[in-house]
Amino acid sequence: MRIRRTATVSVLAVLAVMLMSFGQAAIAEQKPFAPLNRPGPKLSVKTATLKAALKCSGSFTANKLEPVLLSPGTGTTPDQNFSWNYERAFTAQHRPWCAVTMPHHALGEMQSAGEYLVYGIRTMHAKAHRRIAILGHSQGGMSMRWALRFWPDTRPMVDDVIGLAGDNHGTTVVSGLCNPGKGKCTPAQWQQTSTANYVKAMNSRAETFAGISYTEVFSHTDEVVQPNLTDQDSTSALHTGKGRITNVSTQDICPLDVNEHLLIGTIDPAAYALSMDALTHDGPAKPARISRSVCAQVYQPGVDPLEANTYLQIIAVLPGLLSVSLPGINLVGAPEVSNEPTLRCYVYSDRCR
Repeated sequence: MRIRRTATVSVLAVLAVMLMSFGQAAIAEQKPFAPLNRPGPKLSVKTATLKAALKCSGSFTANKLEPVLLSPGTGTTPDQNFSWNYERAFTAQHRPWCAVTMPHHALGEMQSAGEYLVYGIRTMHAKAHRRIAILGHSQGGMSMRWALRFWPDTRPMVDDVIGLAGDNHGTTVVSGLCNPGKGKCTPAQWQQTSTANYVKAMNSRAETFAGISYTEVFSHTDEVVQPNLTDQDSTSALHTGKGRITNVSTQDICPLDVNEHLLIGTIDPAAYALSMDALTHDGPAKPARISRSVCAQVYQPGVDPLEANTYLQIIAVLPGLLSVSLPGINLVGAPEVSNEPTLRCYVYSDRCR
């Protein structure tokens, strides 16, 4: 009798936990999200920490080239993602840029990462006294939209959003890796699943905002951010809101382009040409303006295949990428959790009480 009673109690305890989890998820889905223009909350990350994470280069007053804030992908640092390609290209142009280092190789909690982007936008705008662009790869190609969604004061500071393989609506690949009750994933992995509450909140009410141009570049051969087989149904594509939008695959420019997830944000000439078109014209990139001569190029400007740093950064990024693709194998010290982190109260219409 005692054994049977203990078993019954255990079953009831498990059921209670399951019901609580279901109830919390249901509440997260049912509660309305914050109005679009409600002022954002005070940043919770210490200013000294935010400042230390932002590295800038070039003169913000010597010319009128649009400054660019670089945001790295999941599992990477800015050096690993951009130092051997975009940073070199922008420096050669005398274009000012900054790069933001996210906690735990961008595997940490993405609501906190959003505050790093808010600080970066505000700081760069103050330096330049003009609007800036944000260019990001993978997670970095979508996470700036969290800052724009919940801190509306940043919107007049941004002219261009350029996403390279950004998972704007999550990815089914990560959804297959991270399942509640079946092991642990890093916070950023949970928050990039196709069913994540983070994704729902970021896309709530409007995906884009007036006055900002959005250039979303993706590849039909992307093995990480999926689905991406067609242009308009791509998880990278944006559709709602009042921003000006271009959704374009690298195959729209170069039909034989096979560069996949990692290469689209690091060496792909078509992606680079679209990014530069957005930076040098009013509005988002226009595929019709891109010379098809880029299809004969192997590397984008800034990439030197003979330079040792190119290969050093590729090697250095491997532990972070393995931590992304193999849940349970954590090589960069990122925390691991059993479920998606809870959405913070400021994302809801009833505010924080």
